[in-house]
Amino acid sequence: MASTRVPRSSVTSASNTILLDDHRFHDLLPDEAWGRLPLAIWRRFSKRFADGETVVYVGTIEQASFTSAGWWLAQLARIIGGPLPLCSETGVPMVVTVTEARGGQIWTRICTRSDGFPQVIHSAKRFAGPTGLEEYVGCGVSMALRIFVEHEALVFRSVGYSLQLGWWRLPLPASLTPGDLTVTHSDLGGGRFRFALEIVHPRFGKLIRQSAVFMEATS
Repeated sequence: MASTRVPRSSVTSASNTILLDDHRFHDLLPDEAWGRLPLAIWRRFSKRFADGETVVYVGTIEQASFTSAGWWLAQLARIIGGPLPLCSETGVPMVVTVTEARGGQIWTRICTRSDGFPQVIHSAKRFAGPTGLEEYVGCGVSMALRIFVEHEALVFRSVGYSLQLGWWRLPLPASLTPGDLTVTHSDLGGGRFRFALEIVHPRFGKLIRQSAVFMEATS
């Protein structure tokens, strides 16, 4: 599976830019757990990029569902930039780019729709916070993440939300959060992988689920 790199100036050959020496995700797991990951996932989360370089994944949304409460949650989240999927359409293309930035990675998700412009979702994974990994979604809101290996998949789970105002970081009470967010990255072989997002509220149950199958873009 060839990779696409988008450096600041020009594209350089993969042999010159791909180094499997990024230990930031590995360091968040015991060696035994990391060793249970398929080789393809290990390689995907061990690539070292220079600041500003980007890897591109192209895929198709295979599943998307909302409860009524989940739909309203996605609409309300537009106040802080719209970090949640807004459409339940399936079979449409989706593109994800991961750009190396100082202190973490910027993730951009482009969800196409048959009508209207695509939805663009931005977030930043930062190797910081109480668990060593957090996802910043905008307007000062971030969630702490823990990662696990389950059934040979890499799983990200939220373990708390916070609001940062200047130097102050304020934990958000459970009543002001959407519930537990889980993202699962599972390898399908042949260069393909599934990326699934699920939000479960302690009172209202499963609110949102979206999954898509991707491949790394060819140069």
